Amino acid sequence: MNLKLPRFIDLLTSLRADQIVFVALAAAAVFAFSFGVFALVSSSRDPRRRRLAQVAQEHAPDPPRRPTLASRLGPLAALVLPRREAEKSRVSRLLLHAGYRSAHSVSTFYALKALCIVALPIAVLLSWSLFPTVTPGRLMFYAAAAGFVGSLLPSMWLDRRVLSRQRALRAGFPDALDLLVVCVEAGLGLAPAVQRVADELAFSHPALGAELTLVNAEIRAGVDRAQALRNLAERTGLADIRGLVALMAQTMRFGTSIADALRIYAEEFRDKRMQAAEEQSAKIGTKMIFPLVLCLFPSFFLVAIGPAVLRLMAAFSQLSQLGR
Repeated sequence: MNLKLPRFIDLLTSLRADQIVFVALAAAAVFAFSFGVFALVSSSRDPRRRRLAQVAQEHAPDPPRRPTLASRLGPLAALVLPRREAEKSRVSRLLLHAGYRSAHSVSTFYALKALCIVALPIAVLLSWSLFPTVTPGRLMFYAAAAGFVGSLLPSMWLDRRVLSRQRALRAGFPDALDLLVVCVEAGLGLAPAVQRVADELAFSHPALGAELTLVNAEIRAGVDRAQALRNLAERTGLADIRGLVALMAQTMRFGTSIADALRIYAEEFRDKRMQAAEEQSAKIGTKMIFPLVLCLFPSFFLVAIGPAVLRLMAAFSQLSQLGR
């Protein structure tokens, strides 16, 4: 220790003043950083501070909400929003079948429709500089056609979205029905069986799994089981699920066995699927007529009759030359 102290003193005397100041500032910075980290860690672990921060956050005023997309597009939706309630209910039902359950889904849809009607003609008018040979009358016609297409695009997209989602739900419904039969026959109640099936289908068929999870959430929230199942049929719009819901409602009304009803419905649904598959296979022969006529027969006639036609053309050309 006595030997190290003179060496440290000699090191300090050999340093210049600016180096000593730099070393002192670096040491102070390291000390301040270490003290700050220590204070932060100690305050985060202090239960009193955590509780005070939680209480302050609970009693703090709500921050101002940012305007959502629906609120921003609300004035635009008023331009094309239909007056008839029947049309609104039809679009609302289609949006529900497509998986959009928000309260502002109808206004957002019509706002996007109005945006397409306005944006596409403007894009056509702005592109006039790229085609200087187009007359103004033809340009206005193209703009009107673009507006008409813009009014159809959202509806076409919504119909395709509904068909795609219903196809996904229909593909997962047989597996869900078989799993539901197994769970009910194993002794589970309706709500636990639906939740178990929803958990099993969360990865293979996420759309149907989400719908079944919502059914279980409604039952837990106090909604009647029959009403929750009817809401499922309303959200999906599938005839198969509607038939299952009607069967379940009738079973719960009369107090019969749910497992027997599900087993019978599963067998009938399996027979129905087989009949649908046989019907589709029987239509293949008729559907193959048009590809054969348009694609295969022209090439077949070209290969089979083409050489004979060429020989006939050569023979007629020789006869014409001899006649001259």
